[in-house]
Amino acid sequence: MREQCPATAPERGRPALGPLRLIAAAALLLLPLSVAADTALTGMRMSANDERSRLVFDLDGPVAHQVFTLEGPHRVVLDIEDVRLTGDLPAKPPAPSLIRRIRSAPRGGDSLRVVLDMKQAARPKTFLLQPNGEHGHRLVVDVINPTAVAGSEPGKTPSGKPRRDLVIAIDPGHGGKDPGAIGRSGSYEKHITLAVGQRLKRVLDGTPGFRAVLTREGDVYMGLRERMDKARAAQADLFISLHADAFRDPRARGSSVYALSLNGASSEAARWLAERENAADLVGGVSLGDKDEMLASVLLDLSQSATIESSLEVGNEVLQEIGGVNRIHKHSVQQAAFVVLKSPDIPSILVEAAFISNPREERRLQTAAHQQKLAEAIRDGVVDYFKRQAPRDTRFYAEYVARNDS
Repeated sequence: MREQCPATAPERGRPALGPLRLIAAAALLLLPLSVAADTALTGMRMSANDERSRLVFDLDGPVAHQVFTLEGPHRVVLDIEDVRLTGDLPAKPPAPSLIRRIRSAPRGGDSLRVVLDMKQAARPKTFLLQPNGEHGHRLVVDVINPTAVAGSEPGKTPSGKPRRDLVIAIDPGHGGKDPGAIGRSGSYEKHITLAVGQRLKRVLDGTPGFRAVLTREGDVYMGLRERMDKARAAQADLFISLHADAFRDPRARGSSVYALSLNGASSEAARWLAERENAADLVGGVSLGDKDEMLASVLLDLSQSATIESSLEVGNEVLQEIGGVNRIHKHSVQQAAFVVLKSPDIPSILVEAAFISNPREERRLQTAAHQQKLAEAIRDGVVDYFKRQAPRDTRFYAEYVARNDS
């Protein structure tokens, strides 16, 4: 660590300071030696598997940072600027993890250095997340195992199984007897969401490593839980529900993206726990039916927390891309207890493409050109998310993630 050098007396033989210099020097002595950092690091969460370890630093404001690696022994070093630590960071990561130990210490007075002592060489990646509902600013650090990446083949997983496509479930809102919102010119939300959904399916199907499924392909009515069940039956990696907002004031405009709220997750957890004999595969293939009440509740809570975190991440990527196509109504991912977002095991987002109650936005929503732009923006956000989070048994992981990590 860098040490502060004590002030030394003037060297003998130097000329004395003049009056003006003495005044300036005295003024400097009256200044504070350091200014407390404005941003607080309030905690850190960790998760790990054989291929990567993830650290999520919770902050009450944005920060600048840099990350680098050292050898002999292998370490990953994270420097976070202008931040103060308000508690203790965990010293030991959960198993399995590439990280042996976590150390931290102030650096330079107003910065923090976090050192990850590694079991082997690793490749770090970092990104920042903006506040979303119950979550504040976050700095995410992924530490990737290059051995696991290099050991995979493009056509098969390390276990020899064929790689699969990423499955995206697209849910055009409303349909059949449920028209949804109705615009001033008479357009129906159910028709617009289906048109955008069909275009989104085409652009995703045309993206290597992706396959899209629609919860409805025509003007038919579907219950909300039926839509969730269809996504689960398709073994979807992501669920996207499409809507067009409405408000009594026709001046309201812009796009929004939603993820599930914690209150919504709690109510859904109670439902699944009540039916846990039928709740197999909700927590990474572990059935809840043979677990006692406390263990089943803990397992489901862990699964839901990870799913909501992933939903917020992909929602943030989609929102940024839609911002290049349409005005943004809410500049961060919102959270609400929408039923269609309540799958405990599938990251799920709801996209309000625009306000159908706004005459200008209604006209744009009806055009093929704007529908295509929306579809492509959503696709780009989804792809950006999976560049970091693609499951290791997918084609996209082998053809994009592994290739770029090697």
